Amino acid sequence: MRRAMLVGLCATAGLAADLDQKAEHGYAESNGVKIHYASLGRGPLVLMIHGFPDYWYSWRHQMEGLADSFQVVAIDQRGYNLSDKPKGVENYDMALLVSDVAAVIKHLGKDKAIIVGHDWGGAVAWSLAAFQPQMVEKLIIVNLPHLNGLRRELANNADQQKNSQYARNFQQEGAHLKLTAEGLARLAPESEREKYTEAFKRSDFEAMLNYYKRNYPREPYQSAAGTLPNIKAPVLMFHGLKDTALLPGALNDTWKWVDAPLMLVTLPNAGHWSHWDAAGTVTATMKWWLAK
Repeated sequence: MRRAMLVGLCATAGLAADLDQKAEHGYAESNGVKIHYASLGRGPLVLMIHGFPDYWYSWRHQMEGLADSFQVVAIDQRGYNLSDKPKGVENYDMALLVSDVAAVIKHLGKDKAIIVGHDWGGAVAWSLAAFQPQMVEKLIIVNLPHLNGLRRELANNADQQKNSQYARNFQQEGAHLKLTAEGLARLAPESEREKYTEAFKRSDFEAMLNYYKRNYPREPYQSAAGTLPNIKAPVLMFHGLKDTALLPGALNDTWKWVDAPLMLVTLPNAGHWSHWDAAGTVTATMKWWLAK
């Protein structure tokens, strides 16, 4: 039994290692900005959006797991890896990040997609579903509470305020000068750090932090600021409870902002990257939920 488990783990590692070669790569144009994507499988479109600091390869486990039934497309958000990196904080406004995802969907010849997002990708996914609901068939969110809940916690929860100090630091001028590709890659599993280091060397650190400067709430925090329209699509949420950046209190009352079936899966032993830490559970649950 143990030997079989080890063989299975090795096989999974091998699949992930050559995913870069197996995937079909392409570019979509979003108002003059090229957005790189990697595609695997055939079927209904599942579009995956990474967070900070990351790139399309974040979704390696889920791409492999879903590709037998879906066309799974993972993008590099603007500023990252092989996508364009326009200068200026205004070029990282949430409306533009949402338009990038819409441009990829249209480039692939679709009117809508199943949208999956983690961290900043989750913020983009929530925003796309709120403001362009016709483009979102179903919504899957990994470790990014609904933005209304996050704003409420920033305004009222001292622990969340304390744990968001990193975001306030990122909003300071020159903060990107303290980042290195090697340092950011230490957040990835050790076996993947070489790939992540190379991807971050191709990225723009100032662009990465422009997400925070342009879109993350600033003090004094206000819970009602920027409230989103309610979500019309069915929602599946995962949240690793060991996430120290986004505390679980922000998950409370999510049902108030979703006018469709909502399923929340909490993962006690997973952290911020719960789609890595509990990859098997996350992927299997996605497959089951999408097949319902």
